[in-house]
Amino acid sequence: MSISSRFSVGIHILSLLEVNKTGVNSSEAIANSVNTNPVVIRRIMGMLKSAGLVNIKPGVAGAELARKLSDITLFDVYKAVNVVNENELFSIHENPNPDCPVGKQLQETIEPIFILAQSALEKVLQGVTIEDVVNNFNNVPS
Repeated sequence: MSISSRFSVGIHILSLLEVNKTGVNSSEAIANSVNTNPVVIRRIMGMLKSAGLVNIKPGVAGAELARKLSDITLFDVYKAVNVVNENELFSIHENPNPDCPVGKQLQETIEPIFILAQSALEKVLQGVTIEDVVNNFNNVPS
């Protein structure tokens, strides 16, 4: 299982709004940068707006950050775009054989581990801001 690409697209959108804050930030322009359909961008922008991360100016072909870069964490984006429900990052197969010594115990054994792993991931995301991402653009080898 992988985390929805809405997460990376949300990060892309927010980063682009900062880098291109004096330019045109229409859904078409953003979609060109992401290399996707403008409808996808509008859908994700709506999620980011609902979460209070962006302001959208209808008819002006513009969007802007609603908060400072340093006040938007990757966890904010993760939650905004509905990447995963609480304690559901890892799926556990259903209906194992109850007569099997492993099948009857595996779910209860690994579920707490999966919850801890999701919690650890979310804690890391809380410690990284969009500002950190944007500041690292020049440090990535081309």
